[in-house]
Amino acid sequence: MSLQRLLSSIGPAVLSGVCAPGGTAVPVGDVVIAEPDGGFDLRPGDVVLGVNLTDRAQALRLLSSCAGRSAGALLLKAPVAVDETVVTAASAAGLPLVQVEQQAGWAQVVSLLRAVLDSEGYADSGSGTAGAEAGDLFGLADAIAAVIDAPVTIEDRSSRVLAYSARQERGDEARVATIMGRHVPDEVNAHFRRYGVFHRIAQDTGPIYVPAVVEGTKPRLVVPVHAGGDVLGSIWAIVPGPVPAERAEAFADTAATAALHLLRRRAGADVERLVLTDMVATVLHGQEGAADAARRLGLTTGPWRVIAVGVRCEDDEEAERQRLTVWERMSRFRGSRLRSPAAVVGGVVYGIVPAEMVGPGPDDGPGWLETLRGTTGEPAPLLAVGGLAASVPGLARSREQADDTLDLLRTGLIARHQAVHDEVWATVVLRHVARSAAAARIAGVGPLRQLVDHDRTHGTNCVPTLYAWLQERGDPRAAAARLHIHPNTLRHRMRRLQEVVALPLDDPEVRTALLLQLTARRYGAEGGPDDAVGTSG
Repeated sequence: MSLQRLLSSIGPAVLSGVCAPGGTAVPVGDVVIAEPDGGFDLRPGDVVLGVNLTDRAQALRLLSSCAGRSAGALLLKAPVAVDETVVTAASAAGLPLVQVEQQAGWAQVVSLLRAVLDSEGYADSGSGTAGAEAGDLFGLADAIAAVIDAPVTIEDRSSRVLAYSARQERGDEARVATIMGRHVPDEVNAHFRRYGVFHRIAQDTGPIYVPAVVEGTKPRLVVPVHAGGDVLGSIWAIVPGPVPAERAEAFADTAATAALHLLRRRAGADVERLVLTDMVATVLHGQEGAADAARRLGLTTGPWRVIAVGVRCEDDEEAERQRLTVWERMSRFRGSRLRSPAAVVGGVVYGIVPAEMVGPGPDDGPGWLETLRGTTGEPAPLLAVGGLAASVPGLARSREQADDTLDLLRTGLIARHQAVHDEVWATVVLRHVARSAAAARIAGVGPLRQLVDHDRTHGTNCVPTLYAWLQERGDPRAAAARLHIHPNTLRHRMRRLQEVVALPLDDPEVRTALLLQLTARRYGAEGGPDDAVGTSG
């Protein structure tokens, strides 16, 4: 990809050229982050980001290093990006210098750059047309902006920004945040949802006027983009107020052109996603060709862990949006040079991440997993992490462990929103034993069935009492504490239990068999650990 193509794809709202002595047709490679006074690996053509660099001397040293190693471009923020000495040095060294807008977060810039570079790589490989279509969409956004005489964004059905027009100065804070994050901010989206915008986008074909209600926003005119009854996306224009009918109609007419672009783009994206999904699934299931698929995904040096993410939304569209959001986030984790070792398989989002990412953040702050959960809205998804995989064959086992852990979270056997297999393996074992026992129907063998029926008929607590007594190896105080009752109450219940059915509890084999049956009942329950074996007093 050329520097010119990269700049035009991301747009002047984020990047703007300061100087390019040899022109912007120069090819660029990967994205490299250079922290102040820190070393970094650099190959010819790489785009270098001077993250948090504000000192002129530091900027000049970095510029000299980049020029000497044939970097593709250096990206800086003001004031050093427009410092006369720095600009002159860049021009003399023949190094393209690009200014990053002040409000753009460096993490967002890295994500945007890699997204564009990755899509170009897949387009060149023949796996899709998303890279080519991106440029067309930006041109279309500019053309539509001329029709409506207002800044425009083109978004997919999940409110992700696909392209935006010029005229940024006539926008508002929400538009800037949308372009920076490539997604409509959650609080603004909530306002649109309350106003019924998304429902109308799904139902209507004409323009929808949305008045300004949220502070910092201006009114919008929205045109749904449909094709064959399917919602492909929408076009949003920021307007000063109600739009004359003639102009609104002309704006609505642009939806037909946008639909063709989005259909072509979706077809290309679907091909890409299918290819990626197939490669990731091959690796995660240890199928033939897993080693080659892992190499193509950039999985060369472990260890890794497999993450399985399950969304909990009842609304199908919102569930799909959450899955796509999680997929986007995991597909561009730090260190990935390709688009994604992540895929949606069977309604679950799987990701393969470096093992060190599963843990607390810097200074014991929120870790990457917690950050991932916080990007999707409510209800937050369930995150399950498999065990360590030191090699590619081990990824299949890590995926199985992630699946097992996700099952515990979904059933409530682990009462949390995220878990690592290493921490909950004992419950995983009990869950598997319970399922095997259920298949063999051992829970209904022997006198336990009489106690279950008695509890159900008379409202007694024989089963949880016996389970607590067995778990605490006959210690009445410990069993009573588990049930939150007095030890004398526990003893009374055990005597009443023996009146219902005689149990030779002095026989170790009987105790073991009963404990296995009760464990199978508890951990085989689909609704949670207390559905089959109560634990209340």
